[in-house]
Amino acid sequence: MADLSLFHITRPSTLKENAPLLIMCHGYGSDENDLFSFASELPEELFIISVRAPYPLEPYGNAWYAINFDAEQGKWSDDEQAKTSRDAIATFIEEACNVYPVNKNNVSLLGFSQGTILSYAVALTYPEKIKNIVALSGYINPNIIPDNPQDYDYSQLNFYCSHGSVDQVIPVDWARKAPKFLDALSIKHTYSEFPVGHGVAPQNFYELKDWLVSKI
Repeated sequence: MADLSLFHITRPSTLKENAPLLIMCHGYGSDENDLFSFASELPEELFIISVRAPYPLEPYGNAWYAINFDAEQGKWSDDEQAKTSRDAIATFIEEACNVYPVNKNNVSLLGFSQGTILSYAVALTYPEKIKNIVALSGYINPNIIPDNPQDYDYSQLNFYCSHGSVDQVIPVDWARKAPKFLDALSIKHTYSEFPVGHGVAPQNFYELKDWLVSKI
């Protein structure tokens, strides 16, 4: 069995082979159990993997990359760590497709917050590995995606993007840039906003679930 690069938990599919794969990437300060709570509500044919980000935080939780706060730069992200995590997720997808009875041509990513920022980066950097992306309460960080996205083949990608209109952690204006960016590259996508803060409203969950069912 391959040595899978990220700690994770799984919910096997009812299908014995060629199952559609869904990989979950949690937000900053959380862990693999957070989004896994969605698993019981999602289609039984999905093989679900929820991964833990590689950088532990004190006193608990994990991060895909450091977010630093200082007087001079304000709030800033460690983009080099983010790129390392982006590549680790891409490697993990390959490993998971080799180890588990899943269809490597039907892989979906579901991210929340920092996990969404990483999901955008993985899909836009390694589009051949991904089919669907559920991007909850995040945004596209241009520093961790290719400089020349117009040269990539994004024809198989499909995004579901959503955000809380009163999000106090990641401003909704940041999220609203994503549809314009995806439009410019002719990438298929849906974008929704819900009257909530930094979280997933019930109606948001039902909409993303219906979207995912239609795509797998």
